[in-house]
Amino acid sequence: MSTLQTINDIPVLMCEAEGEVIAGEREALDCIGDASYQGAHWVVIPVARFDEGFFRLSSRVAGEIIQKFAQYRVGLVVLGDVSRHTADSPALRDFVRECNRGRQTWFLADDEELRERLTGAKA
Repeated sequence: MSTLQTINDIPVLMCEAEGEVIAGEREALDCIGDASYQGAHWVVIPVARFDEGFFRLSSRVAGEIIQKFAQYRVGLVVLGDVSRHTADSPALRDFVRECNRGRQTWFLADDEELRERLTGAKA
């Protein structure tokens, strides 16, 4: 289940922590379709929803999922603590840092950080 919220005038689809595991392109497309149907510009998915392969860059799962969101021009927020994954992988830590510099995919700790990032963000 997901809910549409408006944060700083930006429609955001908030996914629940419980639900189908996001393991690849198929699940990403389901989220993108739901977001498009509801008019969301961003999709927020809790860390717990992602398959462990998402956090192993060598699996290419993160790249495939993020690419789908970019192709459909829907922003992706991975919400929650990813420190256990980044502690074990300097490459993932660098990837998260680079994503957070951009305007397409963010790794954010909590709702407060999400609201701050969406302040003044273009939809």
